[in-house]
Amino acid sequence: MSILQTAKKPASRAPIMTITGDAGMGKTSLAATFPNPVFIRGEDGIQSISKENRPDAFPVLTEVDQLWEQLLALRNETHQYKTIVIDSVTAIDTLFTNYIVDTDIKKPKTIAQALGGYGAGFQALSSLHGRIRRICGDINDKGINVIFIAHSETENIELPDEDAYTRYGIRINKKSLSHYIDNVDLVGFIKLETITRGDGDRKKAISDGTRQIICYATPANISKNRYGIEEKIIIEKNKNPFVGLMPIAGLKQTKQQATIEDKANG
Repeated sequence: MSILQTAKKPASRAPIMTITGDAGMGKTSLAATFPNPVFIRGEDGIQSISKENRPDAFPVLTEVDQLWEQLLALRNETHQYKTIVIDSVTAIDTLFTNYIVDTDIKKPKTIAQALGGYGAGFQALSSLHGRIRRICGDINDKGINVIFIAHSETENIELPDEDAYTRYGIRINKKSLSHYIDNVDLVGFIKLETITRGDGDRKKAISDGTRQIICYATPANISKNRYGIEEKIIIEKNKNPFVGLMPIAGLKQTKQQATIEDKANG
């Protein structure tokens, strides 16, 4: 059989996505609106969800080996979960950093000095994040949604053909970013809907608490999607804002969702 006969239109699949934003923006609450989720916790953000809506979660990680044990169980064993949430890759980045420094026999003071220096510690850190992404990819192949939660930070951007500016980025080591930006279907940035009042340099920011998620390319923050989303999405409490916009695994299919899947399948 010719290799050409293996070429065909890929079927639509469950999303792999990264949700980022400042603390308290509702990243964990949003992830909990996906079908039948289970949380792998680098931190205890799930306490922000009311008891009646609180999803299943593993114990908060204290060691790196616990992370692999939890991920491999979700990959290898039969279970009822339709969504796995890593909350957060920022906290796990700190866990990995401490692990690399603490296990180096030369006892370095920082990860910059770990494994002999010259960037070796940062490369090892990226490899650990890459392992998370590979295992989560295997889990996604089973028809399960994957959500990475990350904290944001401001960063300076200097481009060769534009003036320097500041944007919101993701607070993990730069060498590890590609696993959660390049190799995912959607990166969404949550922010408050805000207006400013006042004259001159002294202005006051005002918000009524409405949250929106930005999933398209913009210079103000890291965000993207592969679903043709081009507008800001308002986040309503206890409602999944992506219903009808992407093929979400485990979601009770509506006519609108069926149309999305039909388009994805050509």
